[in-house]
Amino acid sequence: MNRTSPRTYVIALLITLAIFGTALFVGDKISGVRISQLQGIQDQIAIDILSIETQFELLSQVSCEDLAQSPLLSRELGSLGDRLQATEIRLGADNAEVLQLKEQYSLLQIKDNLLLSRVAEQCDTGITPVLYFYANDCESCTRAGYALTKLRKDLDGLRVYSFDYDLDLPALKTLTAIHNVTREELPAFIIDGERSTGFTTLDDLTERLPESVTATSTEQ
Repeated sequence: MNRTSPRTYVIALLITLAIFGTALFVGDKISGVRISQLQGIQDQIAIDILSIETQFELLSQVSCEDLAQSPLLSRELGSLGDRLQATEIRLGADNAEVLQLKEQYSLLQIKDNLLLSRVAEQCDTGITPVLYFYANDCESCTRAGYALTKLRKDLDGLRVYSFDYDLDLPALKTLTAIHNVTREELPAFIIDGERSTGFTTLDDLTERLPESVTATSTEQ
């Protein structure tokens, strides 16, 4: 009867550990690169918002027509949100770096929405803002998120801001308090200032949008 020598077992163990270690190292490197990319995008968005805020301060010297010729607020927020969601799924909702990115992203969204409201007071932006509040353990929230992603891509006049209700962020807590959003009612939506809760179907959510927004999809 052939007997495998202890040395063979040791070599096999070392090879297994080497493969496992290499996989972990590569995975960490890839995750690190992707997080760095997200941070870079967020930094650019912050610069864009500061630029638009400065532009708004000069609005008294610039016509709405001139303002319409330049990008109105940051258009990268939706793309960043999609990438951040993918990173959260990959690294986990409790990952410290993911949570920090989500907090920064939420602040950028709040700032962007405030700027949009200020500009809309003087100019017809043609944009309908939707504030969307969700929780990671809410099944209907997940479906609502997919529906909003589709609507955002289909409707040019829709600006969606997504907020994780459970983030420990004072500005976000103030926002939920202003709109009377509670965790028990999630998913919750503030559509052009109007509050609604719950999600059933894409068609139902579409019907809550102003006709001025949904009409753009039928004309295309």
